Amino acid sequence: MELLYTDNRIVVCLKPAGVLSTDEPDGMPELLRRALGEDETGCVRVVHRLDRPVGGVMVYARSRMADSILSRQVQAHTFEKDYLAVLEGIPDAPEGVLADLLTRDAAKKQTFVTHTPGPDARPARLSYRVLGVKDGRALVRIRLETGRTHQIRAQFSSRSLPLCGDRKYGAQSDGPLGLWSYQIAFFHPQTNERLVFAHDPPQAEPWLAFFDTLKEK
Repeated sequence: MELLYTDNRIVVCLKPAGVLSTDEPDGMPELLRRALGEDETGCVRVVHRLDRPVGGVMVYARSRMADSILSRQVQAHTFEKDYLAVLEGIPDAPEGVLADLLTRDAAKKQTFVTHTPGPDARPARLSYRVLGVKDGRALVRIRLETGRTHQIRAQFSSRSLPLCGDRKYGAQSDGPLGLWSYQIAFFHPQTNERLVFAHDPPQAEPWLAFFDTLKEK
């Protein structure tokens, strides 16, 4: 784990892949309390979430007020979240918008695209841009407009473009999941200053083949 920024209202960090983003034993809030020198009662509140196998940039609130303000930004879509993903396959269009209805199978712990409106079908929307192509894979930058569980994974998988390493959603490859929280942007809950934090993924698979592309983006 790496701290990117901290003050008395927020802490911005890199979540390692494989660590829970929620407030559970050995989850990110607990690790952050230790890193900040606080005891188990220290205020570190979850504002947004990443799936366990996803690493990258996150922000946590250090007060109830900060949590409330940042959460409102998430709901109002003024909190911007950009991801990088490595796809098995190459999208037909170099950039575009994916808009679907998603439903959740709680028993399987999976999200699926559905074409049937209903109380359990929730709209999901993202935009993407292809940054590079190599050996039948594509590196894409994604802007989430909604934040559904497994949204990126389910939407690309439904188009026969699963993320590398994502066996749960049809990938043929093993290894780390090809999804990284690259950039977040939001208004500081106290000063209202617009803040942007970005960090490249690690120099490891499946990112290694695209590192020259990442340097140029």
